[in-house]
Amino acid sequence: MLGGEIRPFHGQLGERLIMRKELDKVYDYRGEDEIYNNWLANRCFRSEPDELKKPYTIVIPPPNVTGQLHIGHALNLTLQDVLIRMKRMQGYNALWLPGTDHASISTEVIIVNKMAEEGITKKDLGRERYLKRAWEWKERYGGRILEQFQKLGCSCDWERERFTMDEGLSNAVTEVFVRLYEKGYIYRGERLVNWCPKCRTSVSDAEVDHEDKKSFFWHLKYKLTDCDDHLVFATTRPETMLGDTAVAVNPNDPRYAKYVGKYVTVPVVNRIIPVIADEYVDIETGTGVVKITPAHDPNDFIVGERHGFPRVNIMNTDGTMNENAGKYAGMTTLMCRERLVEEFKELGLFVKVESMEHAVGVHERCGEIIEPLLSLQWFVKMEEMAKPALDAYISGELNIVPERFGKIYRNWLENIRDWCISRQLWWGHRIPAYYCGVCGEITVSRTRPDACIHCGSDELTQDEDVLDTWFSSALWPFSTLGWPEETPELKYYYPTDVLVTAYEIIFFWVVRMVFSALEQTGQLPFKDVLIHGLVRDEFGKKMSKSSGNGIDPIEVIEKYGADALRLSLVIGTTPGNDSRMHLEKVELCRNFLNKIWNAARFIEMAGGGSAGADDADPTPADRWILSKVNNLIKVVTANVENYEMGFAAQKIYDFYWDEFCDWYIEMVKPRLYGADDPTRGAAVNTLKKVLITALKLLHPFMPFITEKIYSSYAADGESIMLSDWPVYDGAHDYPDDEREIELMKEAVRGIRNIRTRMNVAPAKKISAFVVSENEDVRGVFMRSESFFKTLASLGELTVGAEIIGDITSSVPAVIPGGVIYLPLAELVDAQKEIERLERERDKYSNEIKRAESKLNNPGFTSKAPDKIIEEERGKLDKYAQMFSETESQLEKLRNIRQ
Repeated sequence: MLGGEIRPFHGQLGERLIMRKELDKVYDYRGEDEIYNNWLANRCFRSEPDELKKPYTIVIPPPNVTGQLHIGHALNLTLQDVLIRMKRMQGYNALWLPGTDHASISTEVIIVNKMAEEGITKKDLGRERYLKRAWEWKERYGGRILEQFQKLGCSCDWERERFTMDEGLSNAVTEVFVRLYEKGYIYRGERLVNWCPKCRTSVSDAEVDHEDKKSFFWHLKYKLTDCDDHLVFATTRPETMLGDTAVAVNPNDPRYAKYVGKYVTVPVVNRIIPVIADEYVDIETGTGVVKITPAHDPNDFIVGERHGFPRVNIMNTDGTMNENAGKYAGMTTLMCRERLVEEFKELGLFVKVESMEHAVGVHERCGEIIEPLLSLQWFVKMEEMAKPALDAYISGELNIVPERFGKIYRNWLENIRDWCISRQLWWGHRIPAYYCGVCGEITVSRTRPDACIHCGSDELTQDEDVLDTWFSSALWPFSTLGWPEETPELKYYYPTDVLVTAYEIIFFWVVRMVFSALEQTGQLPFKDVLIHGLVRDEFGKKMSKSSGNGIDPIEVIEKYGADALRLSLVIGTTPGNDSRMHLEKVELCRNFLNKIWNAARFIEMAGGGSAGADDADPTPADRWILSKVNNLIKVVTANVENYEMGFAAQKIYDFYWDEFCDWYIEMVKPRLYGADDPTRGAAVNTLKKVLITALKLLHPFMPFITEKIYSSYAADGESIMLSDWPVYDGAHDYPDDEREIELMKEAVRGIRNIRTRMNVAPAKKISAFVVSENEDVRGVFMRSESFFKTLASLGELTVGAEIIGDITSSVPAVIPGGVIYLPLAELVDAQKEIERLERERDKYSNEIKRAESKLNNPGFTSKAPDKIIEEERGKLDKYAQMFSETESQLEKLRNIRQ
């Protein structure tokens, strides 16, 4: 829980209130902690099954216990909070379930590194003492990231917080393993896996990053056993030839047809291997000859299985060469590579070497180069489980937003391979498989068995490995709700409604949750998947510490507040697309906070904070802003429900800043300052109603400031997060009034543009003559004379159907259905403007003379490029036009002075 004084609500659960208080002169975002603690103390985020209310459920993508809030987390969490807060206000029984992932590899790396600083290894401690230390570390540091989530304002039900190694979730993991094993979907076998020599564990495809690295193509050759011919092949990993068990060519390649069925010798180890024909070999690539190393290449493994070749493993788990490498045993792969190439040269089997750059797999956790390694591991058969997950997407039952990411989901499932689920670690869910020391058979059990089910022996040893982290997190949407027990929570909240996640984990988390849920519960884990992009810097570069362009969300919150950060992250985002973020954007959102606060204080001081305003009929300006906010309700609601949160946030921002603050509040000021104005009460009522409505729409995006203001305005200080979401009402659409006020706004903008162009001081009052043959247009200006004069800084306004008097010395502003004339004499000081324009005229005259002189000079026109000559003629035309316009303005001003 965050620190700070707790100010209690009043009322019962479901009717929580906070103490009403007048707004301070300046908004202080440092009060966010106090507001959040009020919510926590009064269990505002708590959700219990209630059959009278419709549930809306989101489970948080569980961050690693090793983690710290980063900018991607901040965007992801804000999007979820927007959804959950809106649904809560709409009357749904909204549950946002939080929790963390044990993150086997990441956590073990951190703990092992900490131990190394003390000179201790896992082996020194032993498994039990090591796990005790790991749990102590988790209890001490594991909750830090969730505390940071609270700083962001996340309205999670913290009483339901889960951890993937909680007892209940661990039981669910064991249950799934046993069920899949009994069904024949889990098996133990020798397969090629992605191996990290540094972490000494297998890793999934999804945990392998690919980086472009400089490398070489070594062209080497094997001699045939029955003649002096050689077969030349190219490889980026010469050391793996020590594990070669065949050489392959394409059966349709005429160059090598005569060699198929013959044998070659693998030098150094002197292994005789066959030359085979296989469609796997691409005739057009390289030399058309491929060495086959089943124990160290995924494609070669498949070819080897197809032809029944042996698998010769030449590598230890630490990445060094083993006894099968002969005299190179004990060397690192790089050292072995160098020595082998030299030996090939000495044997006359080296052809050439080519520089190249290619993608190399590295472990995302530690950066070590991944080695394909033959290993005895546990796998899940994926073919059957993938089908329902694929069908759910194809049928439209599973909705992925935006749609284009469905292709990634589909492609992954259509090309899925069996899933290696064992990891050579100690931290995690230990595999519930027990080996018999007598008969050697395996017993898989939900609890430790007393005896081997095959021979009855009690000499049982549990498998040392743990399960892949994604095996447990794949169960997250239902294990967190009590599965496999039929709990009230599982029955009520499951399936969940939406998963919000970044596009990087579509295949290795989203896919696995879907097929696991369908297999275990018969239902999809969620209806929608909302994919968001990465948050990049202002130049579009990916943020990182190494690049020096990262933004720490906690530092931003401490400097600007959570509301400013949240809005800056959401505005400008669209589903699936990367967005740009920089501190100037946060500052703009902080300024927006101040704008909202100042508007709220203005309304409060005008009487909007009290309930005593009269019920006078609204004016066209009132109906205009009421219509605007009514349509804003429709737009914001629809966009959030369609997951276009960035568009919704921008609409609210524009409405507040432009329509409400810059226009409507300025329109009503004359009515508020006139104590006996009969429409004052309507103005106050409208101000308050629009403010409250807009605050509610903004609350999911900026929960703190909206709570602070709303609790000051609402009766008995009710909390905004427990208030009703605004509902669009067609009866409050006023298109005629909207057209009327939009006409007024256009007129004001036209006058302001003229004043700016002519350097007229904002405070200077001028006269205006509105001319229109349209009676309705004239009526608009007559009805709105008061605020029109205020907004346009007019001293006198005349409205008529035709021109009266001489307007030749006036400046026109054209509006729909009419023209507004502004007397030039009132806009400028004639004598000063004449002097300024004469200086301008003389400058243009000199430029004309200069251009004419160059163009009349044969020395210039005969030598200068055509392009330069045309540019000079263009300058002459431009200055001649400007000279003419200046003379025209001077003539008008001289007439005024006379």
